[in-house]
Amino acid sequence: MSPASRGPSRRLLLGGALAAVSAAVTGCSSGSEASTSGGSKRLRVGYFAFPSGDLLLKHRKLLEKALPDYEINWIKFDSGASVNQAFIGKSLDIAALGSSPFARGVSGSSPIPYKVAWILDVAGDNEALVARKTTGISDVAGLKGKKIATPFASTSHYSLLSALEEAGLKQSDVELIDLQPQPLLAAWQRGDIDAAYVWLPTLDELRKTGTQLTSSKEIGAAGKPTLDLAVVSDDLIARDPKVIDAWRKAEAEALRLIKSDPDGTVKAVAAELGISAADAKAQLSQGVFLTPEQVVSADWLGTDGSPGKLLTYVTDTGRFLADQKQIGAAPSKDVVREAFYLKGLPDVLD
Repeated sequence: MSPASRGPSRRLLLGGALAAVSAAVTGCSSGSEASTSGGSKRLRVGYFAFPSGDLLLKHRKLLEKALPDYEINWIKFDSGASVNQAFIGKSLDIAALGSSPFARGVSGSSPIPYKVAWILDVAGDNEALVARKTTGISDVAGLKGKKIATPFASTSHYSLLSALEEAGLKQSDVELIDLQPQPLLAAWQRGDIDAAYVWLPTLDELRKTGTQLTSSKEIGAAGKPTLDLAVVSDDLIARDPKVIDAWRKAEAEALRLIKSDPDGTVKAVAAELGISAADAKAQLSQGVFLTPEQVVSADWLGTDGSPGKLLTYVTDTGRFLADQKQIGAAPSKDVVREAFYLKGLPDVLD
């Protein structure tokens, strides 16, 4: 998953994506060692302009407080595909990443050198499939022969494919168009597309003139949940695992604040996204935020030596993407398990 934010208009090929990422992280080290500035070590954190604990970390400087010896560089991304390219280019240490692009990243003969280490949220009504009201379409089956836009390699893309399959439609029954949120919205406003599967805040704009057909909450309840994960580079794991412990504690604090301080959370999200408090509250209400205890439970991420159901969810996602010819071959459960970093859990959260 990723937000509607300034960035590349389409998912780019490797060379272009790496060039864009390089420009986005000017001044950051692209090597495996932490770069230094005035004697401080630098931590490069990728995030989405989308309601989650990451925005609380950033706004309240929780990570800076937890790691006073580090200079924290927050880098905004537009899609999971571009996050994957940044990790390939060694331009990130930690980043948010949807479960679908993560499944892509760990597939193939050269998996991306990162591991999932936290769950930010579970997709709910904050990602959905909407058809233009003028089309008169009222269900997913009615999309046959229509143009549907979504950011490819995203959780929305995965959920769209799941929705089409459930409705008895093949990819060849529709015209799928790869668009990032901002150009997707522009295409919608021009009338170039009939439907779109995307996330907030773009989703709310589509709802004004569209009919919601299904959401990631419904698709997840049917057995195909999508999540916003947080991944850490293999380099960081080898270099300084204590940084990961401190970051997890900060993420856990952010999840607790979402529950215990809803007003403060709304203010922080509104400030980070540049939206009204009312809009921030509405966006937050559509997401599903776990407690830290739920994150490390058997139902989700799990603990050191005992991965949770997320292992099955990611494996199933990879299998589905392979069946849909989105990736060459599905990663095995053992391969996915190797891409989990659970050391220290749950003890590090105490």
